Amino acid sequence: MRLIITVPGHRKAELACKTVRKAQVECSNQWGLDHASWAVLKHMYPEADIPVFEMSIDYSFNEWHPKMMQYHSDLASELKELRNNGVLIIGSGNIAHNLSLIDFRNAKPYEWAVEFDEKVKANLLSGNHMDLIEYLNMGEMAKLAVPTLDHYLPMIYTIALQEEGEPLEFTHEGFQLASISMRCFKIG
Repeated sequence: MRLIITVPGHRKAELACKTVRKAQVECSNQWGLDHASWAVLKHMYPEADIPVFEMSIDYSFNEWHPKMMQYHSDLASELKELRNNGVLIIGSGNIAHNLSLIDFRNAKPYEWAVEFDEKVKANLLSGNHMDLIEYLNMGEMAKLAVPTLDHYLPMIYTIALQEEGEPLEFTHEGFQLASISMRCFKIG
């Protein structure tokens, strides 16, 4: 498993390279920011006046396994040193993200998407991270909501940084194209 950090030479990116022990970490300037980063940052910092580096996860896998999901949570917790050093960490994805079931004609979300989103919401509010790591235990709706991990894992990385008792607040709730949950939250 590799974690790739763009913008080598950036002090905080170098800190990430030193902090993470559970995976091989590389710095690279071969990639720019991907849409998951700039789509969020352009609204938060429209003047683009802050330094940014992006962390990418090796997605050469795509099969769920409880140990693999726990591995990612443990790896993410190693990033607390960055947070303690003033780095804003953003996990950008979707709670439910099934592109193969998009419905361009219907604005009403699928029942399974709403149910999964609500279960995730309840687990986030209660701090029950284990059920989010073992999300497939939620049943068939979980398989529909998370057919691939690329949009779900950023949430796992984010919640792994939450301190006990630290508040979580929802900043947006809603759906797009019937099968995509646009739920947003902040911690702290």
